[in-house]
Amino acid sequence: MRIDIKKRASHRTKIIEGQIKGLQKMIDKEDYCMDILTQSLAIQKSLASLHKLVLENHITTHITDMLASGKEKEQTKALEELLKLYELNNIRGK
Repeated sequence: MRIDIKKRASHRTKIIEGQIKGLQKMIDKEDYCMDILTQSLAIQKSLASLHKLVLENHITTHITDMLASGKEKEQTKALEELLKLYELNNIRGK
């Protein structure tokens, strides 16, 4: 993993961890539903941010290397992974 992305992803996971703990406390205290939903949506946004970082890393390292390899098998694998990511993000993610 690229060092810059690893640092950002690690930071993002720590934020998400804190958000999850906060959400659990809100549920335990039976906070106002709108406040719980707001916190839950913030967690989803944070997870989307983490997803983007990991995706950026994968494309700029693994996918790029596979496409540049000159090997048809590796290039095919790269394209299959990109299509799978597209499917996961756009079909199952909704």
